[in-house]
Amino acid sequence: MATKVCLVTGASSGIGHATALELLRAGHVVYGAARRVSKMEPLRAAGGQVVELDVTKEADVNEVVRVILAEQGRIDVLVNNAGAGLHGSVEEVGLDKARSLFDVNVFGPARLTQLVLPHLRKQGSGTVVNVSSIAGEIALPLGAWYYASKHALEAYSDTLRQELSPFGINVVLIQPGIIKTEFEHGTSDELREVSGKGAYHNVAEAMAKQAESQGDKGSSAVVVARAIRKAVESSSPKPRYAVGYLAKTILWMNRLLPDRIYDKVMTGRLN
Repeated sequence: MATKVCLVTGASSGIGHATALELLRAGHVVYGAARRVSKMEPLRAAGGQVVELDVTKEADVNEVVRVILAEQGRIDVLVNNAGAGLHGSVEEVGLDKARSLFDVNVFGPARLTQLVLPHLRKQGSGTVVNVSSIAGEIALPLGAWYYASKHALEAYSDTLRQELSPFGINVVLIQPGIIKTEFEHGTSDELREVSGKGAYHNVAEAMAKQAESQGDKGSSAVVVARAIRKAVESSSPKPRYAVGYLAKTILWMNRLLPDRIYDKVMTGRLN
């Protein structure tokens, strides 16, 4: 199979790091991008290219795309994996934090995609992989802004897929379930800090304990990385790949059950 030039954001840890290594092992040229360059030394040692990138900074985004095109002459794959979380009740989370979250989870990927698309269209091929979550379809208490950002990313990706199909460009959504990464480490602390002392303290404590207990049950980030590799190397990838612990089960329940029954099933243990 032809070697592809891949840009993977959020490559310093978790799903992004595992994906960069997986694509390298498959023989592709990989640029791993993240704010924490020092955390990407294992990627560099494995043969990957390492670039500093904060997806919310216009100058960073422009420079990364410029460097790859200057060095490789093309970009074949963009994996928009960089993301952030936000926990707490709708009433208590400040809107400034919500805006910052959307800047990372929605507008960051959107800007990178805008910069890469003219080159993919000129090539007549390419793949844009947006790492969403089961949160792109479901919702639970004390995570409204995170869920909203992933819902937005999914709608954006659906439209993007429709627009780019005539140009031979694939758009893929990855929907991880519960994955063992650094991303989940601060969940319980944030829940308690934001909503642990007010009107929502009971549900905040219940969800914090649930997050702590599920940590060991999550799937390895490698599971997600392999799904991304499969999508990248397919000539006709699926629009969505649900992978990891409980991903397919929870999405199936959400799609099948009436809303109020789903609410009771998912939140019954929190009250």
